[in-house]
Amino acid sequence: MAKTEKDSYKLCQSNKKAYFNYEILEDIECGISLEGTEVKSIRANKFSFGDCYARIIEGSLFIVGMTIQPYATSGVFNHEPDRNRRLLVHKQEIKRLKRKVEEKGFTLVPTKVYFKGNLIKVQISLCRGKQLHDKKQAIKDRDLIREAQREVKNYSKGF
Repeated sequence: MAKTEKDSYKLCQSNKKAYFNYEILEDIECGISLEGTEVKSIRANKFSFGDCYARIIEGSLFIVGMTIQPYATSGVFNHEPDRNRRLLVHKQEIKRLKRKVEEKGFTLVPTKVYFKGNLIKVQISLCRGKQLHDKKQAIKDRDLIREAQREVKNYSKGF
């Protein structure tokens, strides 16, 4: 089967802080409702979403705290940088997420923003917070992997 334009995938940003602070249980791909100047700013990679989260407000899913910088050449018709943006998800999916968030104490965190064809998509993850000892273990594991990679690199230089 041949790849089409809609199958193309280009990552804009990934939320590394979320992967460190949370245990990711499930990922959901969402569309996002944007204005024209917001799309141009995202294409120029002028946004940040490190401290943002997703919330269910009146039966709709919104992303809160995502900052999209104003587009430089838009003049008067620019957008508000810190507004809540609606995520496009099926109603049944929203109901299922709402049950999990309310009952089990999970949280919804955006982990990736990417282009799928010409559309901007946001990956929302259902997460559970990590304990401090889990974070320390993640740091230790990362350091051991880095050290092993250095050893392999230095070993291969000897030949």
